[in-house]
Amino acid sequence: MILKGKQIALGVTGAISAYKALELTRLLVKEEASVWPVMTKSAAEFITPLSLSTLARNPVSTGLFELTGTNLISHIEVAQKSDLIICAPATANIIGKAASGIADDLLSTIIMAACCPVLFAPSMNSRMWANPAVAENIEKLKSRGYLFIGPAEGDLACGYQGKGRLSALEDIMEAARDAISPKDLAGEKVLVTAGPTREAIDPVRFVSNSSSGRMGYALARAARRRGAEVVLVTGPTHLPVPSNMTVVHVTTAEEMYDASVRYFPQSSVVIMSAAVADYRPVKSYASKVKKDAGTLSLDMERTTDVLKYMGKKKKPGQFLVGFALETENLEDNARKKLQDKNLDLVIGNTPAGLDSEINQVTILNRENSTEVMAPLPKDEVADRILDRVVALRA
Repeated sequence: MILKGKQIALGVTGAISAYKALELTRLLVKEEASVWPVMTKSAAEFITPLSLSTLARNPVSTGLFELTGTNLISHIEVAQKSDLIICAPATANIIGKAASGIADDLLSTIIMAACCPVLFAPSMNSRMWANPAVAENIEKLKSRGYLFIGPAEGDLACGYQGKGRLSALEDIMEAARDAISPKDLAGEKVLVTAGPTREAIDPVRFVSNSSSGRMGYALARAARRRGAEVVLVTGPTHLPVPSNMTVVHVTTAEEMYDASVRYFPQSSVVIMSAAVADYRPVKSYASKVKKDAGTLSLDMERTTDVLKYMGKKKKPGQFLVGFALETENLEDNARKKLQDKNLDLVIGNTPAGLDSEINQVTILNRENSTEVMAPLPKDEVADRILDRVVALRA
């Protein structure tokens, strides 16, 4: 997990959405980050320091002149030890202070003394958000390297509807991961395929598989976090559409082929993790097939092998990664696929990981290196795979 072991200062300011900082703290702790909460006086009107400290498993800092056990002023200590500062919710007031160089309370002073990335998640009335002064302050901070996520649109606590809601907590978490991730794929154009394909038998039935798309989506998110320009070609899934990348939705193997081939020439790294159907029905019926007969036979034909096509067409400098789903002789079959399809890296896995949040993979490259990984969450597997891609391209 990217946030594991990271020291994160969480600044909470006086917005009605301050209560969401409690759940954000829980999510950060769940990813094994060390959370050091800092509350403004106004934030304490909405939630109690006791609630926040209980979830963070660390004391809450509130006063500018609090002393720590080492007798250092706390804002210096927090600023120096933090890998990331998240201000969520961030009011127009704290944004204005940071933009103007004002440090008159603990949180604004920590932001002023920070040497790490600072991420603001704004939350305010829509009219305040539309105020030119707020827009100017945000642009000023962005020009200095400060990071922003949101706000979102929707119903506001004041009764208005519009832009100003605190971003979804998972979006804030992803922005935090992005802020901490190395940018070792900056300048790369990465094409990722994900999910299953569906080959129609009739208007209501199809041939498919149990791929959830989670592995491909994790790879696409990880590549984007690491600075790449990402295109995700995805078959049908129930997963949220990732942000800040080009997403192309397809259904059939033929559509997957067409979309992948379209983006292939301009891609420097291609990761084909989709579970594409190898066969499709020769005939797709225009109306629903009735169950009159005791048996039903389908003639099947091969679909076009897009990975083999890419292996033949790839240019010098392009890096091609394939997946090999095997039920037996995984390493032998995966290495055969590596050679036959001219891959640079192949990821062997089993059906156990198809519809799971956990995956266990074996990574093989052209130098006869084989690495069997322990079962891990797919987000972590994605970063391990990209680590190998970066190392081999170097």
